[in-house]
Amino acid sequence: MLDAPLDGPVCSRCWRAIPPLSPPLCETCGDALATWRSLDLAYRSCVRCRRRPSPITRARAAGAYEGVLRQVIHCLKYEGRRTLAGQLSAMMRERGNDVLAGADLVVPVPLHWRRRHARGFNQAEDLARGLGLPVVRALRRVRATSPQFGLNASRRHRNVRGAFAPPRRGFLLRRRNDARLRDACVVLVDDVSTTGATLQACAEVLRSGGAREVRALTAARALSRPR
Repeated sequence: MLDAPLDGPVCSRCWRAIPPLSPPLCETCGDALATWRSLDLAYRSCVRCRRRPSPITRARAAGAYEGVLRQVIHCLKYEGRRTLAGQLSAMMRERGNDVLAGADLVVPVPLHWRRRHARGFNQAEDLARGLGLPVVRALRRVRATSPQFGLNASRRHRNVRGAFAPPRRGFLLRRRNDARLRDACVVLVDDVSTTGATLQACAEVLRSGGAREVRALTAARALSRPR
């Protein structure tokens, strides 16, 4: 039974049951590391980030994509419980304050227009609105991609290659980079990060559009190592 029904469909006990991600974490993507190993900077990044340089300087998540947090995100995305976005945003703001600090704006990862029409909203936009920074729709998904679920890392990257572009603006709907991106520190926002393929594809477009730095903040992270 909910202790405060007017506050949303998730009770306060369940919110408190969502633990933050504990170190050691990859300095770049935020994935779990097996151990600190040493103070050598090479071991502060996961193997994936050491092998494949990322356009994202730092990525963090409010928690692991499991248990209560996974259920909350599913309620938001697939059941349309949009009131959950505010509480998720508050958790992201608190646990990702190092990512938001000094940033100029947040950019939600876009949905393809067909998926947005079917769902009725973009959960990334709902999350972005509660982070306390200007929200800029600086990306457009130009290709409907297959679901990333079940794909390995290399196939995920291939799946989203070329899937994002700047919005259409101006005369004859030509593509133009948003002036607000120029020399800006941008935080990409999404609900879940797995291998980071989608975030990296978005970051490449933002960097080519003039962003000085791109970071990422998500509600959840699918960890490659059990904690």
